[in-house]
Amino acid sequence: MATLKQRRPQNVAGNFYVDSTCIDCDTCRWMAPEVYSRQEGQSAVFQQPEDEEAYYRALQALLACPTASIGTVEKPQDIKAVQRTFPLLVAENVYHCGYHAASSYGAASYLIQRPRGNILVDSPRFAPPLVKQLEAMGGVRWLYLTHRDDVADHQAFHERFGCDRILHCDEIGEGTRDVEIQLQGQEPYLLTEDAMIIPVPGHTKGHTVLLYGDRFLFTGDHLAWSERYGHLAGFRDVCWYRWDELVKSTYKLQKYRFEWVLPGHGRRYHADAETMQQLLAKGLTWMQAQ
Repeated sequence: MATLKQRRPQNVAGNFYVDSTCIDCDTCRWMAPEVYSRQEGQSAVFQQPEDEEAYYRALQALLACPTASIGTVEKPQDIKAVQRTFPLLVAENVYHCGYHAASSYGAASYLIQRPRGNILVDSPRFAPPLVKQLEAMGGVRWLYLTHRDDVADHQAFHERFGCDRILHCDEIGEGTRDVEIQLQGQEPYLLTEDAMIIPVPGHTKGHTVLLYGDRFLFTGDHLAWSERYGHLAGFRDVCWYRWDELVKSTYKLQKYRFEWVLPGHGRRYHADAETMQQLLAKGLTWMQAQ
């Protein structure tokens, strides 16, 4: 839990604060940008919530924080009501799970709610309030893991829901040897009639992304929106396998239609399909120059 003793001096005075255990994962800043900002390498509260909506977003960010680095001076009386807001609707039948895990460095997890079986994209924390909500929404049929870094509490979700876990064989490690579906090769894998897994080596050797329908692209650590540059991109400074492979595999995504990019790390983005392709092309030009 966040403590007042470790409260960062960069926080403005008031109820909400971030303490020095922050790992700079960016979660709170994109969940409640009107409250949290980056200051001297970590998050801090630059403005206290000014209305009920901002207050709820600030509390949702508090619950999502992977290191429990956000605190309040006054104990929130409505925290259980805020817990029930997760998973948070993104669009249509796609939800942000919240409850990011420290073991995944705060990566986001998403739920696709489907009549023929829900898909959990990467693993959130196995938090009882979230698990209860997932049960009410139909449970988890598949737990799709983009790559080795964002597996978090996959075993606990498997044991609770009996879901089949999916991970590329090049990403298998000590804690994932029992994953039920181990993908191989570089060809797309049709998980369901509306969900395709596309191998995109680069960030790691066996990284994959998930295309749901022709609208939602779940990109893990492969691709995200860059506010600084104004386009979609992968980033060389967090490429752990091969940069040339990351660029090459990003070109593959030009074949597909999508309107949302939903990353594990980084900012998500929404635009029409034509604009997305333009932003992807712009990002590829930038990436080639790195």
